[in-house]
Amino acid sequence: MSNLSIAGIDEVGRGSLFGPVVAAAVVLSEAAGLELQTLGVTDSKRLSARRREQLIQPIQALASDYTLGLASVHEIHRLNILGATLLAMERAVRRLSSPPDLCLVDGNQAIPNLGLPQRTVVQGDKTYIEIAAASILAKVWRDTLLTRLDRRYPGYGLARNKGYGSTHHRQAIQTLGPTPQHRQSFKGCGGFRGH
Repeated sequence: MSNLSIAGIDEVGRGSLFGPVVAAAVVLSEAAGLELQTLGVTDSKRLSARRREQLIQPIQALASDYTLGLASVHEIHRLNILGATLLAMERAVRRLSSPPDLCLVDGNQAIPNLGLPQRTVVQGDKTYIEIAAASILAKVWRDTLLTRLDRRYPGYGLARNKGYGSTHHRQAIQTLGPTPQHRQSFKGCGGFRGH
């Protein structure tokens, strides 16, 4: 199994009220996986923001390949969040320089029309180092994007809440109204007025 090319795929931003859903695909050799484990790579939700940022460089340096894929707010409205999440994952896999022998997909939904062997793994970011590395890359990239968008759309606290439905964020949507980057089909996001 050691010479198989295995890609871990994970997404971030699925439950957010704002911005794209972002997926990452990471291919690691067995040796790289062991080294990243030693460095503390695990499920991104178990790590502080600072620790996740520190792990980006080693993941990128040790990975045989890594890519990102995203689905826009418009695609989330059009496809629904599950469809958009799977599209972002498919885009990440298709951007890899060569197709992996196996895709380990976080969650319980296979990526449709991928045409590659895949295995779904519930809470895969706790089980497989490839998925954990993908979760960190996707999370740091999306958090950085949201911090930048906070300057374009002030008042919603995006740098702090990363687009998730904190009390402050929900109140800001009520007061300021939704921006073009808000997922208006989501409950609590000013939706229900039709698209």
